[in-house]
Amino acid sequence: MPKVGFVSLGCPKNLVDSEVMMGILARAGYELTPRAGEADVLVVNTCSFIEPAQKESVDSILEMAEYKKFGKAQKLIVAGCMVERYRNDIRQQIPEVDAVIGTGEVEKILEACEGQLRADLPVDGAHAATLPDYLYNDATPRILATSRHTAYIKINEGCDHPCTFCVIPQLRGKFRSRRFESVVREAENLAAAGVREISLIGQDTTFYGEDLGIRDGLATLLERLAQIDDLNWVRFLYCYPNRITPKLLDTIAAHPRLAKYIDVPLQHASRNVLARMKRGGNGDAFLKMLEKARKAIPGVSIRTSFIVGFPGETEKDFEELCDFVRAGHFDWLGVFSYSDEDTSKSFALDGKVDAKTIARRRDTLISTANLRKKVGQTMQVMLDGPSKDTDLIWEARLQGMAPEIDGKVYVTEFAGVDDAAELPAAGTMATIEITEAKDYDLIGRVTEFEKPGANAKPQFVPSPFPILT
Repeated sequence: MPKVGFVSLGCPKNLVDSEVMMGILARAGYELTPRAGEADVLVVNTCSFIEPAQKESVDSILEMAEYKKFGKAQKLIVAGCMVERYRNDIRQQIPEVDAVIGTGEVEKILEACEGQLRADLPVDGAHAATLPDYLYNDATPRILATSRHTAYIKINEGCDHPCTFCVIPQLRGKFRSRRFESVVREAENLAAAGVREISLIGQDTTFYGEDLGIRDGLATLLERLAQIDDLNWVRFLYCYPNRITPKLLDTIAAHPRLAKYIDVPLQHASRNVLARMKRGGNGDAFLKMLEKARKAIPGVSIRTSFIVGFPGETEKDFEELCDFVRAGHFDWLGVFSYSDEDTSKSFALDGKVDAKTIARRRDTLISTANLRKKVGQTMQVMLDGPSKDTDLIWEARLQGMAPEIDGKVYVTEFAGVDDAAELPAAGTMATIEITEAKDYDLIGRVTEFEKPGANAKPQFVPSPFPILT
């Protein structure tokens, strides 16, 4: 059977789509390869959220096109969000592309690889007017692209929020939740296969289940997943600030397996800017929300992100944002420059901020995590395994560190371990003494780690997905 190589760009939601497409191909007998020069088929799963992501996607497509021109590859397939925005442009301007797969056509990847979909077919009006509606389930084949002990589960797709800066509804369609039992079965299957940490993802996970008539859907789902014995941590990403309910906070606090971690992109603190974003809220309301979260969940880590340079953002608005960040004491903070996307509602707004001012505001707001207070503490971590840079150092994470998003803990010593054969498996929980703090990372020594019991059952750990290098 042919070999297929994959480039997966963008967010974890896109990564899950890549995992599903690769699972479909592997089930059909295709061999996966991490080397573009060996691939008969190349697939680029694109991101199109903002201009830098689009540029990275185009560059990746053109790079893979060179392998088709001068290498072994016979087919080049472009998938993902960029297809939803620029389907015809891709067909017309990059003739090396053999087929395109939108976010609602993930299941057609096998047809594309076998030449049953062509990039030069005209787009019919019905397709062009139809929003994506695909949603995978627990029976859909997947091959994990993450580290062997951690995985994402997409619990919903699409979005109904009217945020003026965002094009996600155009790329992903209307909001729709996966069935409750399907999510639970997938989590149980992953745990049985050796996964120890699950991150629930969706454009707005806090809205999960509303369309299915499930009250407090996310809290109910978390409570159920917290009963899966083989899991160590369950976390969720991307929650909406006005949907962080007392029930959700109490649920996180009540269950040890639920990571004490909240990722709530606030986008801004100025009432004026938030109104133009169609987000609502203001800094004072957000501070009250943060106070409630920290009171309900002692030691909770909170991540947020902001957009600077949104149309109409004044110096006063920006100063208000800076004051809010200082008052909020966030554990993790992402800052993004406003991207003026031509299909977003904010594109038509007046008061555009120049690029130089946006860059200055971004650089001013970016701050480092306050990790120095953790030096000297003894804390629990999940061991991720040897560092990619050197086998002499291991990597680990606190509960308040989401995989591939936040900082890490670098392990320099395992107390009482004299032989490499005694080192634990990735995904093992350990106690660590923090000895040093950097801007975004910690350094420490493991003083104790969980050892498998005498009756522990062997676990099958799925191999990670072979991303092209």
